[in-house]
Amino acid sequence: MTLAATRIEAVDCRRVWDSRGRPTVEVEVRLAGGASGRAIAPAGASRGKHEAVDLRDGGERFGGLGVERALAAIRETIAPALVGGEVSDQAGLDARVVALDGTPTKSRLGGNATTAVSMALAHAAAAAAGRPLWRYLADIGGFRPRLPMPMIQIYGGGAHAGQRIDLQDILLVPVGASSFDEATVMAAEVYRAAGLRMAERGLLRGVADEGGWWPEFASNEEALEEGVAAIERAGYRPGEDVALALDVAATQFRSGSAYRLTADRVDVDSAEMVARVAGWCTQYPLISVEDPLAEDDDAGMIAFTAAVGASVQVIGDDYLVTSAERVAKAASAGACNAVLLKPNQAGTLSETLAALHAANAAGWHTVVSARSGETEDTTIVDLAVGWGADQLKVGSFARSERMAKWNAAIRVEEQLGRTATFAGRDAIGGRAPQR
Repeated sequence: MTLAATRIEAVDCRRVWDSRGRPTVEVEVRLAGGASGRAIAPAGASRGKHEAVDLRDGGERFGGLGVERALAAIRETIAPALVGGEVSDQAGLDARVVALDGTPTKSRLGGNATTAVSMALAHAAAAAAGRPLWRYLADIGGFRPRLPMPMIQIYGGGAHAGQRIDLQDILLVPVGASSFDEATVMAAEVYRAAGLRMAERGLLRGVADEGGWWPEFASNEEALEEGVAAIERAGYRPGEDVALALDVAATQFRSGSAYRLTADRVDVDSAEMVARVAGWCTQYPLISVEDPLAEDDDAGMIAFTAAVGASVQVIGDDYLVTSAERVAKAASAGACNAVLLKPNQAGTLSETLAALHAANAAGWHTVVSARSGETEDTTIVDLAVGWGADQLKVGSFARSERMAKWNAAIRVEEQLGRTATFAGRDAIGGRAPQR
């Protein structure tokens, strides 16, 4: 294809709907040669204060969550600046959008606008090259494509389930799987077993935002106990075949200098929070913990990493907000040993990739993640595979916006055939205690 054919001809946008029935932004980039790419921005419920912010309309319509201002920003500011540009120059185009916004959190143009534009540009570039996006990203970035280890929510909590328990996600990690497809089979069995146990106990109330079972537990630890029981009910060995992971999302229940654990009816300080979660890591088959302390609790995050980091993956989400600068700073301080990568947290794919490079340079593990407000868009699967990320976290094993992503990864593994590489147990670090 000639260079002229890969010039951007139009950047179109529209309002579509996310998994909560809320408005979000879809962008379609069309090229002079006829190729095009399309992407949709997700939205998070629990958000770090340093991450890119969505531009919403305010007012009464859609509860203030309309996206007409973000669409106007694309039509009036972003599109005119990109039309005529070379679509393969992802870094240059993203930098142009970042400069147009000019704020640390994309508050002028909106992270929902910049994210959808950035992802659509990548899709258009891959289409013009005649390659799947995951292959295109691997080729231009010098990565070896790899199927990531899935992290799959069993129970939703925190902001994803009306604060029914404090912990935001209790997840399963099929560490004994030898392929991505086998990992999904194991996940399906454990997810089903968890639902059966809740039904038998009279606790089945439906599903949370990301498809995990809605928790009706008396304490945070009961959720962990039930996770172990579900693994065993499915016929697997906890910690050996299937391990557990937590997204504590501690920022959400930080109150002043204390952590208010409502489900456990106790307030604890930072040191006590470190000790409590570290204790869970020895008591239960936990292999990964995300945001065990609040986004501004540097001392706590450093202490927790020192306590368990040799055997447990410690992920920064709200704490790192997909920022290369924050990853490098945390690595230097000894806080965390893994990063959650969310494109809409950074605002562009180039900034997301920079955070991945910073994590790789620090010797950290990388986890590409969806948001609680998702859509049928499967771009993050392409990112995880094409960038050789260690893990993929898209929510539970239910609801179409989640299953679309698991299914997309299965298709990639099939396309790769005998050359397919699965990240496996080593891609999550440590080894969960058996039970």
